[in-house]
Amino acid sequence: MKGKVLFIDSVHPVLKEELESDGWKCDWHVHKSKAEIEAEIGEYDGIVIRSKFTMDRQMIDLSMNLKFIARSGAGLENIDVEYAEKKGILIINSPEGNQDAVGEQALGMLLSLFQKLNKADSEVRSGVWDREGNRGIELKGKAVGIVGFGHMGSAFAQRLKGFECEVLAYDKYKKGFSNEWVKEVELKELQAQSDVISFHVPLTEETHYYFNADFISKCRKPVYLINTARGKVVNTEDLVEGLKNNQVLGACLDVLEYESAAFDNEGVANSSEALTYLLKSDKVILSPHVAGWTKESYVKLSLFLLEKIRANFS
Repeated sequence: MKGKVLFIDSVHPVLKEELESDGWKCDWHVHKSKAEIEAEIGEYDGIVIRSKFTMDRQMIDLSMNLKFIARSGAGLENIDVEYAEKKGILIINSPEGNQDAVGEQALGMLLSLFQKLNKADSEVRSGVWDREGNRGIELKGKAVGIVGFGHMGSAFAQRLKGFECEVLAYDKYKKGFSNEWVKEVELKELQAQSDVISFHVPLTEETHYYFNADFISKCRKPVYLINTARGKVVNTEDLVEGLKNNQVLGACLDVLEYESAAFDNEGVANSSEALTYLLKSDKVILSPHVAGWTKESYVKLSLFLLEKIRANFS
């Protein structure tokens, strides 16, 4: 036996099946409480999680034998990565698994907003036939700014290639990535030129409320916002003020700062005036944190984790 792997969150079963075929003993404890997990986590060499629990110092200290934490997905904000790595624990994630899904969702939401498809669909179903009120705008010729050019940002840029729009991208930690479909720029130029700004950054202290009143004020023209990253990348109250005064022309939000930290079925707290505004606005497209949530990505997320575990623990 290679070791024991504890599945805290549900992922596609191919990961468990293949790890077992490699000689790992896998326990599928996805329905156990945090207290139950804390009581047994010390027995395991590997952990597979999504976002159910935070792997903080307390949890990591209980994991005496842990060799790896495998996060199905991209974000690592629920793991104390620095502390885990100091203790010799390998952190593995799988952004490659859902990058295509995120790129397609971002594009789909933007097209729906531009062409007023959600509004038009609702009206027709209610017996309203308003052609002029649903006159859309075209993506061709627009400048689309991408903040964060990792797996997700680059996947979105690639999908914009055929729309004959100008794609600009800024990444503080990555340079030299210009290619035939994207131009690398500084943030100031992106804010000056963009008609649309899409965020593809992890949630960190640095990116918390990245899109806020100050950011909006530095945009030279009114913009459309896309956020498929994390809800707290956007200051919702500032966004709403921007929508009210037309500094922000519309928003595509797959994520909200009010959603559960576990991204589960608890939804959002509906007490915020800002959230109420978003829910009622026809300038806003909303979805329940599903940009990376396709049938194909469900499989790929596990396969990329499997590939990386095998590469490190062959």
